[in-house]
Amino acid sequence: MAKGKTGRRRPRGGHLASLDMDASIKRADYEVRLRKLQARLQRIQQAYLYTGDAAAIVFEGWDAAGKGGTIRRMSAVLDPRGFKVWPIAAPRRYHLERHYLTRFWERLPPNGAISVFDRSWYGRVLVERVEALTPEARWRHAYEEINEFEQLLTADGTRIVKIFLHVTPEVQLRRFEERLRNPMKRWKLSYEDFRNRLHWGEMEAAIEDMVDRTSTRHAPWHLISANDKKHARITALKLIADRLAKGVDLAPPPLDVRVETAAREIFETSDLITSTAGRTS
Repeated sequence: MAKGKTGRRRPRGGHLASLDMDASIKRADYEVRLRKLQARLQRIQQAYLYTGDAAAIVFEGWDAAGKGGTIRRMSAVLDPRGFKVWPIAAPRRYHLERHYLTRFWERLPPNGAISVFDRSWYGRVLVERVEALTPEARWRHAYEEINEFEQLLTADGTRIVKIFLHVTPEVQLRRFEERLRNPMKRWKLSYEDFRNRLHWGEMEAAIEDMVDRTSTRHAPWHLISANDKKHARITALKLIADRLAKGVDLAPPPLDVRVETAAREIFETSDLITSTAGRTS
């Protein structure tokens, strides 16, 4: 096994080759586990709104790997006042004239919030590297910049979860065909999706380098087999919930004293107030 620059050992054949691409989950089991994870995510968000904790969740992966579907299973149950999804596309002129991390600094979660990046600052060492959109010296330097960026965030208290969804070329092509056949999904397909397949080997090399150079103790990468979408969703959501809940009291927060006082004046019985007791303040 080869040893990467982070000190972690790379599995023989690469990180992607080590994944079990046949991993799957039965629909009945999936539905049960999804409901439990969604309920847990709701408790986590409620806790964050009370404690002021913040989290940034990064999703990277191949086209049609299921990033959007996984994110939707989160956004469907979380309050948008404390949850924001940032779909990252090619930068506009304003950001092209500035450091590439600028637009991500501007989108970081405030206290008490959770932000999801559907693609992220890792575009610098993935698509920009493969498409030669950035000079080699600059994308090579980006590994160090990204590590420092993420270390600053975690040192300031922001939790970071980084997910990469991996599919095989055959499964990706099958999903492209499904999108072509389904009028409601054609909007997801672009010319670039097909053109990107020509660079599959180069992208794999870029992904391996990305994991080697930027999977750190404070912000590790989690590579997930996504040939089965249900398996990928459950695995990703569990990783996210585990990371966001670590060290956080998920018990319901106590009532605001003013709310409790007003409620006692309106409701005739104190039983209702007593039943709302959460964590001790």
